[in-house]
Amino acid sequence: MDLGNQFGKLAGKIGPVVGRVMDRWMAVDPGRLPLLNRLPPEQRHPAVVLTLLASLVLATLLIVWHTVQVGNRAGYVEISTRLQMLSQRYTKTAQQAVLGNKSAFAQLEESRKAFADGLNALIDGGAGVPSSPGFLRSDLEELRKRWDVSRKDIQTLIGQQTVLVELGQGLAEINQRNAELLDLTEQVIALLPADARKQLAFANQQALWSQRMAKNANALLSSDQINPETAYQLGQDLRTFREVLDGLLKGGGGLGVAAVSDASAREKLQELQDVFGRFEKQANHILKNMPQLVEAKRAAREIFDESEQLLTLTSKLTERYQGMGAGVSLFLAILFSLLALAALLVLGVINVGEARRRAEEAAQENQRNQDAILRLLNEMGDLAEGDLTVEATVTEDITGAIADSVNYAIEELRMLVQGINRAADQVNQATSDARASSDELLAAADRQSRQIAETTESVNQMSQSIVQVSRNAAESARVAEQSLATARKGGDSVRGAIAGMNAIRNQIQDTSKRIKRLGESSQEIGEIVDLISDITEQTNVLALNAAIQAAAAGDAGRGFSVVAEEVQRLAERSAQATRRIGAIVKTIQSDTQDAVNAMEASTQGVVEGTSRSDAAGQSLAEIEAVSDELARLIQSISDATQAQAGTAEHIAGNMRRILASTEQASDGARRSAESIGQLAVLSNDLKVSVSGFKL
Repeated sequence: MDLGNQFGKLAGKIGPVVGRVMDRWMAVDPGRLPLLNRLPPEQRHPAVVLTLLASLVLATLLIVWHTVQVGNRAGYVEISTRLQMLSQRYTKTAQQAVLGNKSAFAQLEESRKAFADGLNALIDGGAGVPSSPGFLRSDLEELRKRWDVSRKDIQTLIGQQTVLVELGQGLAEINQRNAELLDLTEQVIALLPADARKQLAFANQQALWSQRMAKNANALLSSDQINPETAYQLGQDLRTFREVLDGLLKGGGGLGVAAVSDASAREKLQELQDVFGRFEKQANHILKNMPQLVEAKRAAREIFDESEQLLTLTSKLTERYQGMGAGVSLFLAILFSLLALAALLVLGVINVGEARRRAEEAAQENQRNQDAILRLLNEMGDLAEGDLTVEATVTEDITGAIADSVNYAIEELRMLVQGINRAADQVNQATSDARASSDELLAAADRQSRQIAETTESVNQMSQSIVQVSRNAAESARVAEQSLATARKGGDSVRGAIAGMNAIRNQIQDTSKRIKRLGESSQEIGEIVDLISDITEQTNVLALNAAIQAAAAGDAGRGFSVVAEEVQRLAERSAQATRRIGAIVKTIQSDTQDAVNAMEASTQGVVEGTSRSDAAGQSLAEIEAVSDELARLIQSISDATQAQAGTAEHIAGNMRRILASTEQASDGARRSAESIGQLAVLSNDLKVSVSGFKL
């Protein structure tokens, strides 16, 4: 608050001083200023404006150049600082990649690409900055050489990503299985009997070997350099562990150890064998890929060694970028800005002087114009009273052109007033004639309107009559159509009955034929029955003869006599059946003859009925034809009547429109008469209004 008060007091003291200085500066005559006094007055203003514009353009260009330089310097510093960070980040990432960390490879590739892009941007330009200045080329080339070494090592690690990831996963499984190996080995030791000293010794030794194998496997992957002794020891321990495990399970071998007999211990040994199988697989995979692991560790170690050099080079490069100056451009920008300010002040002085001169000239010109205007107003006083005979004085002053225009306007106004007077007289005469014609036209229009109204009413009545006739004709057509439909239905029924009777006649004739064939068949059956009767009589005679022969034969023909008796009884039954069949056949023949007679009588009746039905059908067909013709004629009458009704309605509509048009014409004539009357009044008013002018 105190600082603000002090600043306000200081501004209050300095303000008046600055105001007085500016007043004195603006009061200076531009012709007394250095350099300007050598130029003509008309060239001073363009020269100062040109100087001002040139200074502003140069100052703007220098400021833009300075801003670009500062921005480039910030971009260079940002990129070089990022290179420092990347040189350390990919070093740590490389160590993780050697241990088989899968995500480390993606980070390593990202860091490699980012470092390469940043270095290329510094050398060749890019990422929003141009190429670095020439004095930094040597530093950038040295940085590129160092980076090429690390880049190749990074590519080596990325190329072995699959192997290293598998080794890392294998080491993780080894560490996981190591605890299981130790636990199972201790369980086997606990299950072995105390007197099995050699087995216990080997089992205890296996516990030690499992821990040493895990330690050596971790040492191979995590150490900076590969110790050949460690790799050899790991392979030796794997083989020894396998031999001891096989000896404990199977016995024999070069170790001289007997197989374990305890079932629980053997079960644990089997589990131990399974776990060791997975442990052994991963450990052998590490030993198998030792050359790739050695190469990867060498690359990681070299990356670590080069990282210090890269950090030093990038730090030095950052310092040199930060030391890039742009002081000259800033100084020149300030200098040209001050020059532009000075030119602006001089331009202000010139403009103030020019404004003063123009103000004096304007005051003199204004006084002359006021005198001329007063003179013109005095001359126009009579014109305001309606005197069109006055004339304004034409001079060289500003009012000269106005006076000339006023004189021309007065002359035109004089001619206009004279024309208005003549036109008013002509309008009065024309309106009188037009009013008389309009009255006659209005009376004729009223008569025509009444006549058209009467005609329209008659046409409407005729149209209504025709419409009623059309409706009656339509109703007659509808009734005729119904009669025609009924006649057609009756004809169809008669034709159906005739067809049915023809079908019955055909069926009766067919049935009669069948009955006749049945009679003929019954006659054939009678003939067959007569034949059977003859055969029966002959059989009876033969049976009688056979009985006689059998009786003559005595005991030898007794059996044949029995057969003859049976044949005779069969013949008698056949004769009885034949007689019954004959009676039935005669009955059938009698019934058949009666049926044939009845069928013939029915056929004759059907034929007669068919003849009558044909006659009735022909009569109905004639009725149908007459009804059809009648319906057609009635329909034609209905159509013609409807057409006449439409025509009458159209005529009535036209008459109504003519009546409406006539009424509109009457209204127009009436309005025209009124307008003519108003025009006469306006003409008189116009003549009165211009009567005040003096011509």
